[in-house]
Amino acid sequence: MSSVDAVPAHHHDDARDLLPNAHAPYSNFPVAAIVVTTAGATFAGVNVENAAYGSTICAERMAIGAMVTAGDRSGIAAVVVAGRADDPLSPCGSCRQVIAEFATPATVVSSRGAAGITTTWQIDELLPAAFGPLALHAGTGSSAAPEPPHPPRDSE
Repeated sequence: MSSVDAVPAHHHDDARDLLPNAHAPYSNFPVAAIVVTTAGATFAGVNVENAAYGSTICAERMAIGAMVTAGDRSGIAAVVVAGRADDPLSPCGSCRQVIAEFATPATVVSSRGAAGITTTWQIDELLPAAFGPLALHAGTGSSAAPEPPHPPRDSE
């Protein structure tokens, strides 16, 4: 865990500004997220709850879905998470797994609580020994290398 936040403050402010857009009538726990890609693009998401609780979509996964929908596979540089709690929020286990799918070794997750304290984690701190594309490939018996989830961009 890092005490110094490598994520610009405006991303924390932008995420906090999205909280009123969350649909959280059951938990009354709105969450917003901003995904910053290694290409510099940003994608936003808020949690969308559902009466069938398992159908709820977390803010982090919503933002990553927007990234994928836009066709950005450059990789995630940072995920910023905001809520109304005084303390910083870390993503749930499902969100950690989805972040790891598009993460680079340098990916960070950062959250600033309402009390102003910011915590930043490396993705491998939140999900050590993550199950990912290489682990999935290892179980197939194939000798072909798997396609990376975010192919490198051509530098033209």
